[in-house]
Amino acid sequence: AVVAHVVASGVGFVEDLDESFKENRKDDIWLVDFYAPWCGHCKKLEPVWNEVGIEMRNMGSPVKVGKMDATSFSSIASEFGVRGYPTIKLLKGDLAYNYRGPRTKDDIIEFANRVAGPLIRPLPSQHMFEHVQKRHRVLFVYVGGESPLKEKYIEVASELIVYTYFFSASEDVLPEYVTLPELPAVMVFKDGTYFVYDEYEDGDLSSWINRERFQGYLHVDGFTLYELGDTGKLVAIAVIDDKNSSVEHTRLKSIIQEVARDYRDHFHRDFQFGHMDGNDYINSLLMDDLTIPTIVVLNTSNQQYFLPDRHIESTEDMVQFINNILDGTAEAQGGDGLLQRIKRIIYDAKSTIVSVFKSSPLLGCFLFGLPLGVISIMCYGICTADTEGEVFEHEGAKKESGDRELTDEGSEEEQEEEKNGKYTELSDGELKQKDLMEKKED
Repeated sequence: AVVAHVVASGVGFVEDLDESFKENRKDDIWLVDFYAPWCGHCKKLEPVWNEVGIEMRNMGSPVKVGKMDATSFSSIASEFGVRGYPTIKLLKGDLAYNYRGPRTKDDIIEFANRVAGPLIRPLPSQHMFEHVQKRHRVLFVYVGGESPLKEKYIEVASELIVYTYFFSASEDVLPEYVTLPELPAVMVFKDGTYFVYDEYEDGDLSSWINRERFQGYLHVDGFTLYELGDTGKLVAIAVIDDKNSSVEHTRLKSIIQEVARDYRDHFHRDFQFGHMDGNDYINSLLMDDLTIPTIVVLNTSNQQYFLPDRHIESTEDMVQFINNILDGTAEAQGGDGLLQRIKRIIYDAKSTIVSVFKSSPLLGCFLFGLPLGVISIMCYGICTADTEGEVFEHEGAKKESGDRELTDEGSEEEQEEEKNGKYTELSDGELKQKDLMEKKED
C-alpha cells in the first residue's frame, strides 16, 4: 500500500504539458512522454514514468519530467517529430533526442542523465578513469589535443550520445597496458580490453563507433536485435532455454562465449555474439520453427540467415562455421527478395488470424466470419444474376429467330394457299384456251 501511494503521488513530479510548453521550455532541459489516451503501451508506461519523475526529483537532477497528450496537442507533437505512441524525447535547447531503449525506470534515467550532461566528459586522473571504467561496460575515449579528428569526434558524439558515453583524456591517464601507435587517437574500452580506431581499416568514425557500442557478447532480445541492425555486423546467436540446465543448452551457450572471447581479434569487426532465451521471436523472424537448442547467424541488413549444416560440437566447429560464412561457402537462407516478401505477408496474416482465434474465438469468428459471409452472398448474387440473364437472352434470341422465319417464309397454311391459288389460276387459263379453240372449230 505504501509503494502504491508513493507511485501514485509521483504524478505530482510529472507535469502535464499544454500549448504553453512550446514557448516556456527553452530555458530548461525536459524529458517528455508524448502519449495517446487510448494507447495500451502508454498506459503500461504510466506507472514507470511516475517513478522516473520521483527519482529525478529526489536526486536533484536539472531535468524536468513531463507528459503531453499528443492527440490533444497534435501540432506541437508533430513539430517535435512524434510519429508513434508513446514517444520519449529529451529536449535540450534546440535539440531533441529520441529515447529508443527499454522502457524501464533505470534505463530511462540513465539516458536522461547521459544526454543532459556534457557531450564530452573529461577524465582528469587515473583514479577517475578506473572509476568510470567500472561503471560503464563500453566507453569511448579521445586522446590528444585539438585536431580534425577531435572535431569529428565531437560531431559523432552529438549524434550518438543517446546510446553511449564519450570521454576525453590525456595519454598519462590511460592504464599502463594501453599502447597507442600515434596521437591523436580514439579508443573503445570493453570486454576487458581496448580497440583503437583505424581510419583505413575501420572506415568512417561514426560507423565504427556505432558498430562498437555493444559488448562482444550479449543477452539478445527483440529490442537488442533491432538495435544491432544498425551496426552492420552479423549476429551469431545460441538459441536456448535459460531455464533448461541440460548439458546441450549450457554447451552451446559456452561455445558462443568462448568464440566471442578467444577469437575477438579475428571476428569482432564482422560479428556480434550472444544468446537468446526461447525461440518464439526467432521463429517469427525466420518464418520457420527452429528446434532449440540451436545456433543461427543473422544478417540483419538483408534478413538472410545461416544455419550450420552439421552439429556444433566444439569451439573449432563454430569457428569453421563462421569462416564458411565469411568466405561465402555457407548457404544463405531467407533474404528480402520478392518471394520472401510475399511469404512474409502470408506468414504475418496467418499468425495474426491464429493469434486472434487463440485469444478470443468469438471475436475471431465475428472479425473474419462476417466479411466472408457478406462476400459469399455478394458472389452468389452476382453468379445468379449472370445465369438468369443468359437464360433470358437465350429465350429472346430464340423468339427473334422464330419471328424472322415466319416473316421470310410464311406459315405452312399460307404456302398451301399460295400453291392452291397458282393451281386455280392455271386451271382457269386452260379452260379459257379450251373455249377459244372450240369457238374456232365452230
